[in-house]
Formats: sequence, C-alpha cells, structure tokens
Amino acid sequence: MSSSSEKPGGTPDSGQAPTGHPDSGLSYVPVGWLIFVMAWSVYGLASAWWLTGNSGLPDRIFYFLLGGLAVDIITILWGLYLLGLAFGRSARFPRHFIIWQVTTIVWVLARLAYVLAVPDFVFSARSLLIGGAEIAIGLLCIYLLRRGSGAEGVYARQRAEAPSVFVSIVAASLGIILGAVIGAVGGFLAGSVIADVAEVSCFEGGCGYFAAFIGLAGLVVGAIAGGILAVLLVHRRRREPAA
Repeated sequence: MSSSSEKPGGTPDSGQAPTGHPDSGLSYVPVGWLIFVMAWSVYGLASAWWLTGNSGLPDRIFYFLLGGLAVDIITILWGLYLLGLAFGRSARFPRHFIIWQVTTIVWVLARLAYVLAVPDFVFSARSLLIGGAEIAIGLLCIYLLRRGSGAEGVYARQRAEAPSVFVSIVAASLGIILGAVIGAVGGFLAGSVIADVAEVSCFEGGCGYFAAFIGLAGLVVGAIAGGILAVLLVHRRRREPAA
C-alpha cells in the first residue's frame, strides 16, 4: 500500500524528475548560447548609434537595419524571461527556449533571403557562413532540450521556493543597466590609459576612437555580466527551504 508522498512506481515525491534518462550536462549549452545571442544583440544596439543621424543609406537597407535593431531589443527582453526560467529551474524552460530558438532561426532565414534578394546588398560568403552557424547551433540546442533528452530532470528540480520570473526579469534589467554604465565608464577610462601608455596616435581622433571602442566593449561585457549576476544574486537570496 503506497503512501500519499509517493508517486506511482514508488518514486518519492521530492520534486525531482525521474532519473530514467540521466542528463549528460549538455542541457546547459542552450543557456550559454542564449547568453551569447543576448550579448551579440546588446553589441548590435550599442554599435548602431550612427543610424540616428543621416546615414545616407538606401531606404531598403536603412529600414532593414532598423528592423534588425527591433529584433535585438525583442531578443534581449525575451532572453531575460528565458534566463529567469533557466535560473529558476523551471520545467517550462525547455519548451519556451525551443519556441524562441525556432523563431530566431526563422528570422535568420528571412534575413539571409532578404540580403540575397535585394540587389543593394553585396554578396558575402562570410555572412552566409555566420547565418549557417547560427542555424546549426540553434538546431543543436533544440536537439539537446528535446523531450526525453534528460533536460527535464535538470529544469524541474524544485528543491526550494525560487523567485518568480517577473522578479528575475526586473533584477536582470536593473543589472544590465547598472552593468552597462559601469562597464562603459570603466572601459572608456581603461581605453584612455591604454592609449596613453601605448602611445596611440591621436591623428584625426585615433586615440579617442580607440578609447570609445574599449568603452563599447566594456558596455557589452558589463551589461551581460550585470544581468546574469543580478539574477544569480536574487535566486541565491530569495530561495528558501520548501515547506
């Protein structure tokens, strides 16, 4: 006679998924890929300041680039939600990640098709290789999180009461903003010092561009690191033993 604290088959109701399909650890790869894509999106937004002026680009290219910036913003916001699910060990993460990844692959295919169809763009084998790599890695991540892969045993371990996804998103947003400011200021100052020590030429503002480039790199690194650190701290402090 089984007690109410056991599931059919004699498995204790400890909040853990059955261990019939052990995970090899590769189910964490999609989280790393998500962070990389978000970092690339932050870089795309930070490096597109010149679009606010008179770029002189044809409309078909200009609006295509603006559309890409809109996709970057959606990617960052959607990625924050997914990171909240991942760090919260939510069983919904694999399914929601697959939806995001399929959407991303569709965007990559549409982007490549548009670039190849519009004569204003110059054909580049490099862009095709990058797009192909994005699709290949995306398909690999979908495969790693497929049903029955063992990922459900990783993202369904509710051993403690985790913060809500909304709290994770708010924390990550604040962490991204604060990290971006600190990273940009620190990167610019470091770039200025490096330019002085390395005696980078200031002809036509060369040393200033160098410092600005280091500052941009610091902004990207700081934004991603700040967002991740904020989510980790929130989950570490808010987790309480389940009753």
